[in-house]
Amino acid sequence: MNQPADHQYAEPLVPASAQAAPVPPAADLNTFNVEIPSAEELAPVGAKYIWLMVLAQFGVFVAFITPLAISLSIRIAELAPNNQEFLAYITGAGAFAAMISSPFLGVASDRTRSRLGRRRPYMIGGAILGMVSLLVMATAPSVLLLGAGWVLAQIGWGQVLNNLLFSMADRLPEHQRGKVAGLTGFATQVAPVVGVVVAGGFATQNILLFLIPGFIGIVFVLLFVLFIRESDSRTMARQPRLHIGTLLSKFLFNPRRHQDYAWAWLGRFLFYFGLTLNTTFTAFFFAQRLGVEVAEVAPTLAVLSLLGIGATTIGAVGGGFLSDKLRRRRVFVTAAGILFGAGAITMALSTDIVGLMAGSLLCSVGIGAFAAVDQALILDVLPARETDTGRFMSIIGFATSLPQAVAPLIAPIFLAIGVTAAGEKNYLLLYIVAAVFTAAGGLVVLRIRGVK
Repeated sequence: MNQPADHQYAEPLVPASAQAAPVPPAADLNTFNVEIPSAEELAPVGAKYIWLMVLAQFGVFVAFITPLAISLSIRIAELAPNNQEFLAYITGAGAFAAMISSPFLGVASDRTRSRLGRRRPYMIGGAILGMVSLLVMATAPSVLLLGAGWVLAQIGWGQVLNNLLFSMADRLPEHQRGKVAGLTGFATQVAPVVGVVVAGGFATQNILLFLIPGFIGIVFVLLFVLFIRESDSRTMARQPRLHIGTLLSKFLFNPRRHQDYAWAWLGRFLFYFGLTLNTTFTAFFFAQRLGVEVAEVAPTLAVLSLLGIGATTIGAVGGGFLSDKLRRRRVFVTAAGILFGAGAITMALSTDIVGLMAGSLLCSVGIGAFAAVDQALILDVLPARETDTGRFMSIIGFATSLPQAVAPLIAPIFLAIGVTAAGEKNYLLLYIVAAVFTAAGGLVVLRIRGVK
């Protein structure tokens, strides 16, 4: 397809001569002197931008999700045997750190004036911090330091991903959002599969277990940073200083004024709460159901995950492209939430690899479709896209980070109910509760009125 070069769509910023204009008063801190096209004016991005975006998000998820999927479980089993609840505490602490830091850094990204533009400095810094965090986790002699490494990973790799999403919000016109979200959604679902496969090969070598996925991540992120041009933002008009009160107010919004955005936020929160309940203890759940040790689960999860690639492709790419073609978002998001819930219940009721596989494939279709179409839906209802992309995308980030912080802390309560004499956890109840939340997350978006 003959598409224009990507550099034609870098963010146009105010020239230096415009900086003499009066500074807006403190009460109008959301007004930026930046000439960013409205959603209707955005020109299509080229193939180079799309594929480097897909690769960059793929790389971030290989580096970032592999520890959550298997590596952290292996290390906890080494450092604190028979203390599975430590995984919940570590992942919860990391998610809480991301929840606190991301909004501040999102506003900072919107206001950054640099030769590299607004987004790329945070991608570079985040990737460096992310690699340091992986080294900390690989060499940690205690659970405390392992947790500290995961907190750094959440902040570092989280900032890379956030600014990639900010870039999508800055540059994608409406008719490309479903397609690009579908492709990136597929990539981010396949990435953990690749990560688990890599981890399965290095399960007994801690350094390689963490750093090989990290190397994949940093290479693909640097390709995006190097080859996708972003305008020099030093010519952007300086913004008024943010006092603590006005800064904190930027993390709140009026749900009555932005009702569609509020329903989209709630739908994502509910879905990811259920998803986090479902996935946090995957390695331990499979080990219990299959009667093997946690370290032996990696190859099984790798094979099962590889089989889910096709299902994820159907959900992510199929859902994303069809939602653009049919100009419908809500029905796909609703179906995805219900389908994931059905998969979670199937897994909860299964005691052999066949049932677990069937449930996992249903979940793969569901999460693939939700990740793609919900991302497009968020971009469709995003308020003040021309001025406050980082702010409102960071608020949406709460809908992901809050569940990741809270759900792992609540999960042990469900696991402890009706524990057997042999010490087996109640994964049946946990997965049923997860299914209820994911289905509710899909149904809530039906309240949105501005998007079909």
